[in-house]
Amino acid sequence: MTSRSELSRGSRIGLPIAGTVVGIGLWWLLTVVFDIRTLFLPSPPDVVDAFFREPSYLFTETWATLWATITGFAIAAVAGLLGGMLLTSSRIVEQATLPMIVAFNAVPKVSLVPLLIVWVDYGPRMRISLVVLIAFFPILVSTMAGLTSTPAELTELTRSLSASRLKTYLKVRLPWALPQLFVGMKVGITLALIGAVVAEIQSPNAGLGSIITASGQSADTSLAFAAITLLAVLGVGLFYLVVAAERLAVPWARQISA
Repeated sequence: MTSRSELSRGSRIGLPIAGTVVGIGLWWLLTVVFDIRTLFLPSPPDVVDAFFREPSYLFTETWATLWATITGFAIAAVAGLLGGMLLTSSRIVEQATLPMIVAFNAVPKVSLVPLLIVWVDYGPRMRISLVVLIAFFPILVSTMAGLTSTPAELTELTRSLSASRLKTYLKVRLPWALPQLFVGMKVGITLALIGAVVAEIQSPNAGLGSIITASGQSADTSLAFAAITLLAVLGVGLFYLVVAAERLAVPWARQISA
């Protein structure tokens, strides 16, 4: 007899695959039944044909997008973690700087692209800079939420053991904050990919965003959909890489929440 855990494990793998297959089937059916022209909505075979038509081009630009996303996200993760630790270490520092950070985050990041082009020029540095700006804030906020959620009992225990402030951070507060930190990182990795594509569309000299822009200008909708499909695959892959890192770093979190 199959256990509930085995069923849930199979469902976690099988249901997303089944949903994807059904979605692609409905997309294909829609293009056939309504006889939609490829210019407006290419069918799945048209997209597959675009993959085989420009494989090296798509691979090269995929790597450019992936590199900017991972590099910018890594910088944002480190900056968000250090910033969260700094802000939660002093109430004065938090009250003095957090409103400015929130105000800056409220600025639409697309509006900063022309300034980034002036400051760091075209190319990877501009894309990475925009990724950092977009992914930083959710990681910062989740880090602060985690570090300030340490139970008072644990804080009192560290004081009774005469633990230093650094040891308290490293041994108690930071491990306790890791589940919240990974929540911000899962949001951040998705936003990082969006930031990279926005930068590529605004400055279309490399990446999958540049393919989408160029395909729109040449009316090659199939190639644009191929690039969008690759972006979707990248987004899912990067998200689940963070999920895997979370399960390795904090396996006890799932046991507590189960």
